[in-house]
Amino acid sequence: MDNGFFKNIENRTGVNMKDIFELANSLQNANFKDEKTVRGVIRKVSRLANKPVSKQLEDQLVKTIIKDGKKLDFNTISNMMNKR
Repeated sequence: MDNGFFKNIENRTGVNMKDIFELANSLQNANFKDEKTVRGVIRKVSRLANKPVSKQLEDQLVKTIIKDGKKLDFNTISNMMNKR
């Protein structure tokens, strides 16, 4: 893919692609049964998406993610945040 493609995504979303790639790399080997790790991921996604997450919502997301324990990605967490 060329740089124009990524610039287009950055312009439409306002999110730096470097930040998205760094987040994606950190998710590959993350332990989603570990509460501290899950909270860190939620906070990173919240910052990247520029969408504040209340303590109550964070707690609900953590509980759901730890219970399911499956691999997550940026879109999955973002979709969970948007449903609340």
